[in-house]
Amino acid sequence: MDNVLIIGASGGIGAALYCYHKDRGDDVVGLSRSIDGLDIVDAQSVADHLGQLECDFDRVIVATGALSLNGSKPEKTIKSIDAQAMADQFAVNAIGPALILAHAARLLPRDRASVFAVLSAKVGSIGDNRLGGWISYRAAKAAVNQIVHTSAIELSRSHPQSSVVALHPGTVQTPFTSNYVARHESVPAKLAAARLVGVMDDLTPKHSGGFYDYSGALLPW
Repeated sequence: MDNVLIIGASGGIGAALYCYHKDRGDDVVGLSRSIDGLDIVDAQSVADHLGQLECDFDRVIVATGALSLNGSKPEKTIKSIDAQAMADQFAVNAIGPALILAHAARLLPRDRASVFAVLSAKVGSIGDNRLGGWISYRAAKAAVNQIVHTSAIELSRSHPQSSVVALHPGTVQTPFTSNYVARHESVPAKLAAARLVGVMDDLTPKHSGGFYDYSGALLPW
């Protein structure tokens, strides 16, 4: 049985991950904005909520994120860039996970294996980008990939058994993707959660700092 912390536990994929870990007997703590008032873009809110957690966790999963924010949809062209919309994307998809990662050293054990996983997206891959578009979302996900990679280097010094990774869950059938799911092959959240847990179960410190998809395949930066 593992101690598991899921940030964003009320969202589609976050809730599925929460249920999956619960069903297999793990001790799971879930935090979210809608249920607990955790605002991941507010450093004080993050500090207050995470500061109340007393145990260390074998697994921490940041399952937050947003594709459309405050009525702004993904851009089809650079000509459509809006400064506030782009800032909103970075706040939720990059700065939020970074604020959580700032507490990783306290949340993870030093004396045993652990996993810290941040849900990213394949569209954040610069090397895999062949279509263009979705500039703010792509850039924010590329940024969170860098944040994860850099954090992994730092944590390897104090937590040598940790695996800190960015994970692409695929296109999951949730309200998050409801307006875009028809364009891509998609899977139910329960299946996506099972696949992600399978990947996390197989992680070792040699994988730390990497970017992997739901099958465990290494994705290009």
